[in-house]
Amino acid sequence: MEQTFIAIKPDGVQRGLILEIIARFERKGFKLVAIKLVVPSKVFAGKHYHDLKDHPFFNGLCNFLSSCNENCEETRNFNYAVVVDLYMQVWEGKGVIRYGRKLIGATDPSKSKPGTIRGDLAIVVGSLLAK
Repeated sequence: MEQTFIAIKPDGVQRGLILEIIARFERKGFKLVAIKLVVPSKVFAGKHYHDLKDHPFFNGLCNFLSSCNENCEETRNFNYAVVVDLYMQVWEGKGVIRYGRKLIGATDPSKSKPGTIRGDLAIVVGSLLAK
């Protein structure tokens, strides 16, 4: 059975879109087989995006992915608050890689078709989801 990794980036988590995105994959018939909630460091972000290290946007992308590490310190001080900046998932199912890409949509939200996650929910390039 095919598996694919999907991560909901900080803006998607902060906007409360986790359940919406999960629901779209579940409605397609895919099975969520693993999740991990993470507050990523810049080192983590750099390893995750290692294949993009030579691009001019690399540092900005790593800063964005690890943004809660610097911006959410106050929130972490509350006993009842859980700060999660990245919601990592593994989905399983026949065709999950190909159909998952279709569900997510084009990287540029302005070029994503309506009905895709990025087309309906993303605001700028590089936000919401990582695949």
